[in-house]
Amino acid sequence: MLSANACLDLHFKLLVGFFSPPIVKGCVLKFSVSFLLLALFAPDFVSFQKGDWPISGENIPDLVALTMGFSVKEDLSWPGLQAGPLFSRPRANVLLVVRGVNNLNLPKSVASYPLENPVPFTLDSVAETVHSLFNEDTPVVLQLAPSEERLYMLGKANAVFEDLPVTLQQIRARLSQDGSVLTSLPLNSLSRNAEADLLFLSEVQVLHDITALLQKHKHLAKDHSPDIYSLELSGLEELSRLYGPDSPQYRDATAILATVLQKFGEEVYGLYGKSAVVEVVTVKTFEAPLTRKSRSILESRQISNPGSPYNLAYKYNYEYAVVFNIVLWLMIALALALVVIAYNLWNMDPGYDSIIYRMTNQKIRMD
Repeated sequence: MLSANACLDLHFKLLVGFFSPPIVKGCVLKFSVSFLLLALFAPDFVSFQKGDWPISGENIPDLVALTMGFSVKEDLSWPGLQAGPLFSRPRANVLLVVRGVNNLNLPKSVASYPLENPVPFTLDSVAETVHSLFNEDTPVVLQLAPSEERLYMLGKANAVFEDLPVTLQQIRARLSQDGSVLTSLPLNSLSRNAEADLLFLSEVQVLHDITALLQKHKHLAKDHSPDIYSLELSGLEELSRLYGPDSPQYRDATAILATVLQKFGEEVYGLYGKSAVVEVVTVKTFEAPLTRKSRSILESRQISNPGSPYNLAYKYNYEYAVVFNIVLWLMIALALALVVIAYNLWNMDPGYDSIIYRMTNQKIRMD
């Protein structure tokens, strides 16, 4: 049996996880949790229900879409998220994926859930939805994975983030410039010359630069288009692989990242007027590698079908049935209205039904 403090710590760890739900009975740990999903901040109208309901990794994009008020292809039969008001939508969703750690010592959150099936996932589908629905506005769609040197955006807000470092080499170079986090972080056992340490510190620097740019361009957080941030941090995974999970470097980096993530979430939540959802996913390692093509930060993809060398048909749109029914019944209503109008005109008596002919007849009788 565990002590009272150990029980509290255990229950907290269950709230910060992702995958493989634990079995806790009388505060006795049967097996450890390796993957957790934590809802760090959420507005009042996004109702996360507290419970130990596991969610699959492949359903995370659908969960993010539902929190933003978008429809999904398949119903998500998961009781952790309750339907909210129809006309209330968060201004932003920030998903932070931390690799290489089972849990982080973060303060009390809105809710947290274990996640089963630890497979890699992306928010590409949610990003495409935002870009297609708000293409004329300035949505921020920012996805980051420094370990794979890919950081790209969609939409007209590219100009604001064009100074943000794109590749891992550029991000590391940012550490030697003015405003670097190296001057304010307690590095302790971390080194400024080690490769793995620089990867971790560069990710912390990017988080700092993102909030700095949002502070400078607050109009992006006040427009009507929702914003999507998907940030994958793998610095802890590299430190664990190089130094080991019991090393002082790993412990210092874990403490630094917990503080940085808490501050980052609070700042973003405040910049969006407390109308943003901030989620943290901790995962020791993914079961399968995630491969994806790199894209430039200034790239703006076309939503329409660009064509195919194989003369393939357009990809099926799940809104086709809705549009088809609207057009069909509108045409039927217009056709019926035309028939009724034509029938009444055909059977109209000019002498009684038309004021023009009625006045003409009176003039003729007077003459």
